[in-house]
Amino acid sequence: MKLSNIPQRYVIVFLTFLSTSVCYIERVGFSIAYTVAADAAGINQSSKGTILSTFFVGYACSQVPGGWAAQKIGGRKVLLLSFVLWSSTCFLVPLDPNRVGLLVFARLLVGVAQGFIFPSIHTVLAQWVPPHERSRLVSITTSGMYLGAALGMWLLPALVELRGPESVFLAEALAGGIWSLLWIRYATDPPRSEHPKAAAAGFGGALLPTNNVNHHKVTHIPWKKIMLSLPVWAIVVNNFTFHYALYVLMNWLPTYFELGLQISLQGMDSSKMVPYLNMFVFSIVGGFIADYLITKRILSVTRTRKFLNTVGFLVASAALMALPQFRTSNGVILCSSVALGFLALGRAGFAVNHMDIAPRYAGIVMGVSNTAGTLAGIIGVDLTGKLLEASKLVYSDLSHPESWRAVFFIPGLLCIFSSVVFLLFSTGERIFD
Repeated sequence: MKLSNIPQRYVIVFLTFLSTSVCYIERVGFSIAYTVAADAAGINQSSKGTILSTFFVGYACSQVPGGWAAQKIGGRKVLLLSFVLWSSTCFLVPLDPNRVGLLVFARLLVGVAQGFIFPSIHTVLAQWVPPHERSRLVSITTSGMYLGAALGMWLLPALVELRGPESVFLAEALAGGIWSLLWIRYATDPPRSEHPKAAAAGFGGALLPTNNVNHHKVTHIPWKKIMLSLPVWAIVVNNFTFHYALYVLMNWLPTYFELGLQISLQGMDSSKMVPYLNMFVFSIVGGFIADYLITKRILSVTRTRKFLNTVGFLVASAALMALPQFRTSNGVILCSSVALGFLALGRAGFAVNHMDIAPRYAGIVMGVSNTAGTLAGIIGVDLTGKLLEASKLVYSDLSHPESWRAVFFIPGLLCIFSSVVFLLFSTGERIFD
């Protein structure tokens, strides 16, 4: 395949887009396969929540180390290593809900491996993507998450029905292996001489790691300044809320359909992938809107980030809190589509903001904020299981709408709080040299 006529930064963006797609196919796939296997084995909801949240424990542990490794070794190499590790784990470890210890170990390992992915991606994109294309190209990369989730929701239930839950693991391992080969073949680092003015603009080969110990800009990472920065914490809070809502819906919507609405996922048509397709579309649209507002000087970078973040999170809040009132599959799909779509729109606010304020340390800041997002997965997914077990004591089963009210109200309220924090403390200005 000849890609010589395509600018290399677009090749990199396309490959990172594929990487996020494959990662989220894996995450959705495990939720679908494990739900089927655990229900067949009689595993209760609280235990399911614990297993589903185990991934996020490993994921949280490797976010900041992932940013550090990408900064020191290079995002391209670290990203490849991550894919090889989690793909191998999926291939080698069987899906058996009764072998809890092995399953916990495997999910921890996959979580640790995937924790290096997004800090590495942000480090790579900070090197390749110029500021005037930042919003849309980063949004294209992250939109792969939602396309992957949509494809997973569409294809994997049928694969489970045809070949059993274990087949999902093998399919995911194959996808990870294919991506790794593409990355080896086509990914490169930017030449240091390609963008002579890039360092001043906050991107380019000047941001690559170096073995020269006298290169002071790379050897010192301003950890204290990063951890005490209010704009960084505005990103952290919003990353927590975004992932709390996303992971609760991603991990528990299959249970909501099966037990809350008494509808089998295998019996549903392709409409079950619509919420994630909506995220895919809104993520790209948000990036293009942001770049348009900035390049046409309609709004400053700061106001653009705040505007999109606020609109996205407030609309998502309303949809999340309304969701348990819908008692049909179409109603739930509509409500979850609005919630997830506008959350994705909000990513053109907080998620791209890493590169605005700290292009040289984008992987580090991403690692810090994504640690918060991962903690949201641990807390939200596990807490949801406990809330549902408590609801069963009151309502006898999970088909009563009140059983699910707290599950969706908590992320809805968090969205309101986070949007206020971002309005007060975020900035689009570069604050780290």
